[in-house]
Amino acid sequence: MILDILLTVSFWAAAIRIATPLIFGVLGALVCEKAGVLNLGIEGIMTVGAMAGWLAVYSGCDLWTGVLIAALSGAAFGLLLSFFTVTLGLSQHVSGLGLTLLATSGAYFTYRVILPNQSTPPRITPFQPLDIPVLSDLPVIGPILFSQTALTLLAFVLVGLLTWIYARTPLGLALKAVGENPAAVEAQGLSVAWLRTGAVVAGSALMAIGGAFLTMSAFDAFFFEMVAGRGWICIALTVFASWQPGKALLAAILFGAFDAFQVRLQQVAGGVVPGQVFLMLPYLLSILALVIWSRQASAPKALMMPYLRGQR
Repeated sequence: MILDILLTVSFWAAAIRIATPLIFGVLGALVCEKAGVLNLGIEGIMTVGAMAGWLAVYSGCDLWTGVLIAALSGAAFGLLLSFFTVTLGLSQHVSGLGLTLLATSGAYFTYRVILPNQSTPPRITPFQPLDIPVLSDLPVIGPILFSQTALTLLAFVLVGLLTWIYARTPLGLALKAVGENPAAVEAQGLSVAWLRTGAVVAGSALMAIGGAFLTMSAFDAFFFEMVAGRGWICIALTVFASWQPGKALLAAILFGAFDAFQVRLQQVAGGVVPGQVFLMLPYLLSILALVIWSRQASAPKALMMPYLRGQR
């Protein structure tokens, strides 16, 4: 029965679809953390991105403009977080948790102010699955990867782009160095504050796009609690991925596969086993994978360590 589920094309297509917001979220967390900043505001930033992107399209913008507005909304909250954690050097834990509460409540408040009497969330026309000539017709991989929406393909492109940036560019080297030894970066005449601020802003924009995927691709409306803890999962998956973009992609797909598996398993054995068991299954399996494979993970040495100019 398990093999029948795992060997179907529809299962892996669903796993990729479920993994897509996690890919954006994990990449965003990775960018922040490799620069030395723990962004615990990810849950709230994804919620803001989901609401802002949906609201923009509902107000008449096209889908890609909605994605851009979602990214800008996430970047704005990232700038706020960097002010507290980078400029002022405040606790990254407290600042991140406070940002999550602010962003989440702000998104819900905005929704209620704009649509005070709306009992049913208004619908938009979301991104549609692509039909890429030749590629979509490839056996197995075609329907799994090339029949997804454009945002899923964008997530895969960003994995490759970040891998190249960190491995091949001076910017990537500087971003890695500022998370390992900020004093050495400052000694080279580079601004630690600007590098960290830029990383947090860019990472938060990616997180918000992950939230926008939920309202503009996976679903066609915004509703409360739709992020449903995905931000916290992304924090754990970043550790599981050892702060590497390629591993982050695999980690997100692994969780997506666990989630898709529990849905199909529930359809088969739902009458025998309580449904709550299936709902917690992907989280239990993710925790198990995190314990087994992340023991050798090496976090950036300056992660969560505030740095003020001239400090040694």
